[in-house]
Amino acid sequence: MSDEISVLVVDDSALMRNLIGKMIDATPGLTVADKAMNGNFALQKIPRVEPDIICLDLEMPEMNGIEFLRERKKRGIDIPVIILSSIAEKGATITMEALSLGANDFIQKPSGSISEDIHTVADHLTSLLIAYGGKYRRAKGKKVLAPEEYTKKPEPDLAKKPLFSTTFGLFGGPEKIEPATPPQQLRRPGKTEVIAIGISTGGPDALRVVFSNLDSDLTQPILVVQHMPPGFTMEFAKSLDRICPLNVKEAEEGDILTPGWVYIAQGNKHLEVERKGGSALTHLSDTPLVSGHRPSADVLFASVAMAYTNHVLGVIMTGMGRDGAQQLGTVYKEGGMTLGQDEKSAVVYGMPRVAYELGHVMEQVPLDKMARRICDVAKTNR
Repeated sequence: MSDEISVLVVDDSALMRNLIGKMIDATPGLTVADKAMNGNFALQKIPRVEPDIICLDLEMPEMNGIEFLRERKKRGIDIPVIILSSIAEKGATITMEALSLGANDFIQKPSGSISEDIHTVADHLTSLLIAYGGKYRRAKGKKVLAPEEYTKKPEPDLAKKPLFSTTFGLFGGPEKIEPATPPQQLRRPGKTEVIAIGISTGGPDALRVVFSNLDSDLTQPILVVQHMPPGFTMEFAKSLDRICPLNVKEAEEGDILTPGWVYIAQGNKHLEVERKGGSALTHLSDTPLVSGHRPSADVLFASVAMAYTNHVLGVIMTGMGRDGAQQLGTVYKEGGMTLGQDEKSAVVYGMPRVAYELGHVMEQVPLDKMARRICDVAKTNR
């Protein structure tokens, strides 16, 4: 089908290429453009098959994933890349290097290089391929399937129904919906004392854009929930610290919130703020998943709203689902300021869409203007 998103599968294992190919072919809206056993073959095939997205292993002979990404960058190839690799389990540093070289997102193979149980990550992988590949096609002026067409293929175990719900924001929804009436604010917005950001799919790229453009004299501490597996958030924080004029670290239990610092939530730990004496401290918890996630943006937003009332700037950005959308409303009600990423610049307009439809977003902002808007709002005396 001409409007389907075409995927180039790059993996040195014939079994993995076959299994991944079957997952793609079983998914409405996706098709296999071709397969390659290493980076060299992938580079040769790209001009011929013109894929919309690349599914890339990192550990391969002759030219591995990192070498491929370097060459892709050198050649100016802008086709998005999703890393699917066993190395992600033990090599957070290498995975972050892949992201810094232009890979868009990553998924761990569930059980090593040759994962016969790869079907357990099928929903996650295919949703990323649809999100990034669809955005690439639209940017190139190509058509993508209408949302209702994603249900036309039979749905075997490899392509589960929930993936294709427009609730995830993969397709932007069938029509524009006017936001609900905003909640009544309990007090007028005060001067911003803390910034909280909730973000998911598309987040690694988006946060690089935002954090590299923040003002170096921004004084408010920033707390971030980025949905990411355990073991990766420390390296992710380090990678952001290299490009951000502020200091970026993985949040630890009892960190005192300090001006000019950014705190990234740990994978599999909720991030909250507690007031003790005259200080605000981070608190990490193992309490149950909220909105399907731990860490959860909803937990963070509720926490900062309680600790700072009308002195919060809450920001919700690209991501599937609805995490953060409900409790961003608490930030709003308490008198805080709220921003949401706009549809055009979001890889997945899910979380910010739901927040906007609930009436919890004061202003929608494109990604390339988000850093400037955050700084301007934070520095405004109200």
